[in-house]
Amino acid sequence: MISNKNLKILYKDILKIRIVEEGISERYSEQEMRCPIHLSIGQEAIAVGVCKNLNDKDQIVSNHRCHAHYLAKGGDINKMINEFYGNSDGCTGGRGGSMHLFDQNKGVLSSVPIVSSAIPLGVGAGFSFKYRKQNNVAVIFLGDAAIEEGVFYESLNYAKILSLPILFVCENNLFSCFTDIKERQPKNLIKNISKTFDIKTSFLNGNDTISILNKSKKIITEIRKNKQPQFILLDTFRMFEHCGPNKDDYLNYRDPKLIKKWNKNCPLKKMEKLLVSKKVLSPKQISDIKNKYKVNIDIFLKNVGKKNLKDQN
Repeated sequence: MISNKNLKILYKDILKIRIVEEGISERYSEQEMRCPIHLSIGQEAIAVGVCKNLNDKDQIVSNHRCHAHYLAKGGDINKMINEFYGNSDGCTGGRGGSMHLFDQNKGVLSSVPIVSSAIPLGVGAGFSFKYRKQNNVAVIFLGDAAIEEGVFYESLNYAKILSLPILFVCENNLFSCFTDIKERQPKNLIKNISKTFDIKTSFLNGNDTISILNKSKKIITEIRKNKQPQFILLDTFRMFEHCGPNKDDYLNYRDPKLIKKWNKNCPLKKMEKLLVSKKVLSPKQISDIKNKYKVNIDIFLKNVGKKNLKDQN
């Protein structure tokens, strides 16, 4: 049973990610963030649900769509936004941009944009934990397209053979850029991975924050105890374009019915509905919280943008 206090914390964590990314979307056209942007809007529940069960010494690796993972793990938001603007205060000194986020103090080991390239880094983290006899877990966030790269299979094999404390988290948003998973992979390819590598695998709704939180807690506890890798497949959906600050539904590469279905399954809306039904928060309280977050984050983004202009002069 999750306390009302923790339900509110979960909601605020998802809300923070959503409003930060919406702010990025709104300001990207100012041409001051000179790096590609891959937004996590619609996929926040996975990052929040999993990372809530990790500590600062547990390490995560991520991919091009890394903002939610970074923030959910406790990464420094000031350093993240400064990185987007190319400021020296950014988490990689302003040299990496949106797809290269890390925070050593919070266990954000790396974010690497090349598909699948962060996976072996996460396996290395797991190997390090075993070698040093540390009771920590490495979490590898990957997309469905990463399954199509050879290094994924090599990494799974290595993790299993050496019994490494790793959780592979596959965010299946059904599309790689503009290509449906049905056109890229045999049916149930991802689901059959566990049969091939004898790795315990779980399947979840990637937009159900509570289920992800509870299930990943159990899994991460098992990994700490048994030192065996596990795999979670979570179906989810990105609301914005693959790369960029806008929606691209007008391109018609995704069925409008599919978009409508997943918009109804929005993780933020689901949490709000839950909070109201349990009388944890009223609609008025939710509206007030959202407005407060939006005002604060808007001011924050505006100030970072001004700093960037000052740096350039």
